[in-house]
Amino acid sequence: MSKPAASSRSTRIEARIAPDALAIVRRAAEIQGRSLSDFVVAAAQREAERTVEAAQIIRLSMADQEALARAILDPPAPNEALRRARNAHERLIVPSK
Repeated sequence: MSKPAASSRSTRIEARIAPDALAIVRRAAEIQGRSLSDFVVAAAQREAERTVEAAQIIRLSMADQEALARAILDPPAPNEALRRARNAHERLIVPSK
């Protein structure tokens, strides 16, 4: 992941942080040779990307994967609710030809 250019930063955020947390964050920034601000922004962005990615991935157990594959390969017959939904769809949506 590339670091954004300094000129692209235009929004300021503020956060309160406990002194012991600030000390460890400051030490980590020093170890990486970064400013405190750059370190915090990079860490926040990494965590945000990880969070968004995790929310977008659907994880299924092996049993769930097998059930999904069976339903795709041999789907059950439509039940009454599905038939009603299809009929409502046909009434409400004009088919394009």
